[in-house]
Amino acid sequence: MERPALTLRSVRSRAVLAPMRRPLSTSAARMDEAPFLLVEVETEEGVTGRAHAFCYLALAVPTMRGTIARAGDILAGAKVEPEAIAATLATRFALIGTAGVVGMALSALDVALWDALAVAAGLPLSRLLGAERAAIPAYNSNGLSLTDPAALGDEAATLRAEGFDAVKIRLGRAAADEDLRAIRAVRDAIGPDAPLMADFNQALDAGEALSRAPALDGAGLAWIEEPVAHDDYAGCARLAAALVTPVQIGENFCGPHAMQAALAARACDMVMPDLMRIGGVTGWRRAAALAETAGLPVSSHLHPEVSVHLLTATPTAHWLEYVDWAEPFLAEPLRVRDGVAHVPDRPGTGIAWDEAAVARLAAG
Repeated sequence: MERPALTLRSVRSRAVLAPMRRPLSTSAARMDEAPFLLVEVETEEGVTGRAHAFCYLALAVPTMRGTIARAGDILAGAKVEPEAIAATLATRFALIGTAGVVGMALSALDVALWDALAVAAGLPLSRLLGAERAAIPAYNSNGLSLTDPAALGDEAATLRAEGFDAVKIRLGRAAADEDLRAIRAVRDAIGPDAPLMADFNQALDAGEALSRAPALDGAGLAWIEEPVAHDDYAGCARLAAALVTPVQIGENFCGPHAMQAALAARACDMVMPDLMRIGGVTGWRRAAALAETAGLPVSSHLHPEVSVHLLTATPTAHWLEYVDWAEPFLAEPLRVRDGVAHVPDRPGTGIAWDEAAVARLAAG
């Protein structure tokens, strides 16, 4: 599909700190509030493109804002051609590199550029990308933290009642038996057939993961996510070969090249790129092509409001990870019905800010 012709005029960003309805405790950290960077691009044609990037830690925000501002200076007057812009910025930021928070900022800019193109075309982003479907299965990833296993059953039942068939639990307790007790509590609450994903958040070393493998294989999990360090592809490959349960990784792929290296190492059975780490829409499309060639299912990590568009345009799409962290500042949050997320029937990504909420949640 031919894209509209747009010229970039300016870029701006704002930071917000959104309260989390369900604080999240993982093996890596506890979060009660979610820091986001809101990015807007303005074009000479009067079209605005938007994106929101989850920043993990508030200390990342100043660097990301500075990166966005510098990129805006570099790109003023450029044609809105995201692939060409990504190549330009990779060159201009080569001295510092485009991994980490710099890459996340550039990814947010990429998403905003794609949003502007789709808005100008009068199409949902998914349609601009050639999607033929308009919905994707979603699982509820809010909650089910590293808390008392006895309390997880009631929480799991609540999460499922919010309109989901599937939920995700966080694992990585010091004692493997405690993880299994948590799994059993959730399974008893959601029933024998509901998909149950499990995320270790890199809590184990390869030896410990292998020792836990037989018990995990009997736990009825849909996948085991990031059991070891995200870049320990050799360890992941050993585990994937030993387990019947699929091994899922990908949220920490810094660009498609990292994903390509993981696939070459046979490190996983599934992939779940993160929109802001894989390179925005441009990076996602390259990652989706790699997954299609390898025949691997693709799920998303966070940013469900945009990821729903990308998954519907992904040949091997699997699951959308749903979190509600952005809802406090969005005018129209993404909704899931009967376990399915539907692409909004609005131009672009469908994202717009609740400006009163943005003012209330402003963080510097």
